[in-house]
Amino acid sequence: MLKLVIPKGSLEAQTLRLFEEADLRVRRGSDRDYHGTIDDARIERVSLLRPQEIPTYVQDGLFDLGITGQDWVAETGADVEVLAPLGYAKSGTGHGTRIVLAVPSDHAANAAAEMPAGSRISTEFLHITELYFEGLGIPVKVVWSYGATEAKVPEIVDAIVDVTETGSTLRAHGMKVIETLMSSEPVLIANREAAADPAKRAAMDDVTTLLLGALRAEGRVLIKLNVSKEQLDDVVAVVPSMKSPTVSPLSEGGFAIETVVDKATVNTLIPQLKAAGATDILELPISKIVP
Repeated sequence: MLKLVIPKGSLEAQTLRLFEEADLRVRRGSDRDYHGTIDDARIERVSLLRPQEIPTYVQDGLFDLGITGQDWVAETGADVEVLAPLGYAKSGTGHGTRIVLAVPSDHAANAAAEMPAGSRISTEFLHITELYFEGLGIPVKVVWSYGATEAKVPEIVDAIVDVTETGSTLRAHGMKVIETLMSSEPVLIANREAAADPAKRAAMDDVTTLLLGALRAEGRVLIKLNVSKEQLDDVVAVVPSMKSPTVSPLSEGGFAIETVVDKATVNTLIPQLKAAGATDILELPISKIVP
């Protein structure tokens, strides 16, 4: 049975939603609880902790399995096994984040390589920032930020390194992004010793399959329809699919077609299918896609 840790904070809501869609619902006494359970024999217990701490806790064997950001794995230098990237962020599936260097809008620098030597940079990502500027050969002073990083510019520091999805918050504070130090997304990580245990590894693989299956199904629906033999080619020409649509003969003649499509395209696709000769068109939700 696995000891699991998932992120508290900005990623919390999306992570809990993903687990619910993967049929691994986390049950807690209240939204403020830091511990919970999953009604699944493969998972012993669940904790919710800050993503900054999770890589080290998993490395040290306090947890077998965890979700955190690629940025925090890099920042902590934790020796963990990355089982799978999970393409979601706090605003929803498909949105990654970036660790960026930002300066006041009127700053002369338009790239990290143009930062003056001795610049003061405030960030939570001390290790990532120091390594990046060492690679550029520019000596800078990197100082720890406890939050509200953008408020420290320009009176206290010259620039900041912060995490962003769109950069809109930074722009709203009169700053410009001049460099992306790294891109990041949530990742499923495992303790190396636990991952080497056959029984625990099998449980980890099962959890990975369920989570990735739920992610693949995000924003997709199943379309089912019927079509006559005469109009089959016309309809198939319209039908999008992940690989190729499933076409099956009907006992009373004609064919049934099934295909998975992006939900965003359905409003234009269904009229096109109808015009091409499709009948009995159904749109059905999908909870998981497992290749």
